Amino acid sequence: MGTAARKTSRTSRPIRRDRYIKEYEHDTYKTRGKLREPAVCPACNAVFHKGRWQWLARPRGARETLCPACHRLQDKYPGGYLTLSGPFQKQHGDEILRLARNVERREKKNHPLRRILSLEEQDGDVLITTTTMGMARAIGDAVHHAYKGELCYQYTDEADILRVAWKR
Repeated sequence: MGTAARKTSRTSRPIRRDRYIKEYEHDTYKTRGKLREPAVCPACNAVFHKGRWQWLARPRGARETLCPACHRLQDKYPGGYLTLSGPFQKQHGDEILRLARNVERREKKNHPLRRILSLEEQDGDVLITTTTMGMARAIGDAVHHAYKGELCYQYTDEADILRVAWKR
């Protein structure tokens, strides 16, 4: 028997010494501890109340702290990337971008941290960067639902980033 599993004298079950220990996940944009409530983001006026960011009236005496979405916007560090490509995208680009903005509006209504950071044209393709992986996925799903085509998701383990590619 190797070093990975040895039997003890008291029991016949082996002791496992080859277990996987998950490393600490470092996410700069995730709040380390619970924020003291009420808190308000000075950039977008979202309010941290009852453990989450919400769109509420600014409470009296609220302390100011940058929300994770505005922090990502300030640092220009997206949580999701969506690439739209293909001849269909070139012909119907404005229509597809309106759909993306509508999805953002709908998502942002209930989830203040879900936003589009930027829309850029790169060699005929359109790159949409978002604050969260969920936002990139929601826009990709909506575009795929409306226009069909090919949709591909690529998650990165080390950085909590999602890359979505849609082509038609």
